Formats: sequence, structure tokens, C-alpha cells
Amino acid sequence: MNYLLDALAWIADPARWPGPDGIATRLGEHLAYSAVGVLIACAIGIPAGWLVGHTRRGRGLAVGLSGAARALPTLGVVTLLGILLGIGLVGPLVAFVVLALPSVLAGAYAGVEAVDPQAVDGARASGMTEAQVLTRVEIPLGLPLLVGGVRSAFLQVIATATLAAYVGAGGLGRYLFLGLKTQDYPQMLAASLLVVALALVCDLVFAALQRVAAPAGVRPH
Repeated sequence: MNYLLDALAWIADPARWPGPDGIATRLGEHLAYSAVGVLIACAIGIPAGWLVGHTRRGRGLAVGLSGAARALPTLGVVTLLGILLGIGLVGPLVAFVVLALPSVLAGAYAGVEAVDPQAVDGARASGMTEAQVLTRVEIPLGLPLLVGGVRSAFLQVIATATLAAYVGAGGLGRYLFLGLKTQDYPQMLAASLLVVALALVCDLVFAALQRVAAPAGVRPH
């Protein structure tokens, strides 16, 4: 209980928020690392997922690759990439992309696959091309599942972005590794609480986006 109170006092100390090593800076770095990693994963995974979902081809390969990516130990990947690519942000970002890609890919193709076949057949019967069926019917109707996949990926990356500090980058992980080195347990707990708080806020934002992404006729009230 004392550690928890000390951690809350550590966070509440106004002197710890400003400056290059302040909480505000580390929070911004942590959020930026997570956002960049997920955006790169989206740029790769969303088009691939849409293609798989629309054509119904390559699903087994996509699932297999996603499963293999999920099985990779993130700390091991960060360490290996840090050795190969050097100290800095590139290695962790690649690891974050690998971590985020399975959820993004799954959300993209699951969203398209979940669309009512009657809606798709009706669109084709009305003369729409395959590209129009995808962009005007399947993608809009599958958007909530896609947002859900991105939501899951973002939360996973936020929880893992502390490892960026392991190879010399910033973020809230700096406080964790510094606290571990100096046996400052309140600081370590404070860093963990900040990561949890950041994840909860982002989860609420994505929950709202997922609700907005649902077609008007099927939104929960």
C-alpha cells in the first residue's frame, strides 16, 4: 500500500511533469511510438485484409502468418532488432509493427467477410464492379470490426512500448528501467500506472470510434 501511495505522489508531483525527461514528454513519446507502429501496420494489414476478405483467397496464409507473428516473443524481437539495427527507435518500431499486424489484418478481413452475402449479391446485381462492391458495401459495413482490430492492436502496442527504452529510446519505459536499476519501486509502479491510464483513455476513444463506425441502422442505443 505504501508503494502505491508513493507512486501516486510521484505522479502528482508537479516538478516531474515538465522538461525533456518529464512525464508529459515521456507520455507523448510513448503515444507517438504506439501510433506510428500501428499506422505502419495499418498501411500493410488493411489493404491485405480487404483483399483476402473480398476474394476469399489467401485466408489460410494470412491466419498462419498472423499466428506466427503473435507467437514471437516481443522482448526477444526488440533485442534482436536492437543488435541488428543498432540502439534507437527503428528496432522497437519494427517490433511494434509485427505485434500490431495480426490484429489489424484480422479486423480487416473479418469485417469484409462478415458482411451479409445478400447485400453483396444485391450490389453485384445492380451492376456494381468488384471494386465498387468492396468500397461501397463491404468496407463501410465491415468498418466496426476493422476499428475493433485496430483498437486491439493499439492497446497491445501501448502495453509493449515500454520496451523501447530497453534499446535506448524514450517513452514511459525509461522510468521502469531506471527504477529497476536504482531499485526505486515507487517510480516503477508509477510508470506502470501511467501506462495503464494511457491504455484506458485510448480504449475509451476507440470504443467511441467503433460505435460511430457502425452503420446507423445497427448502432447500439
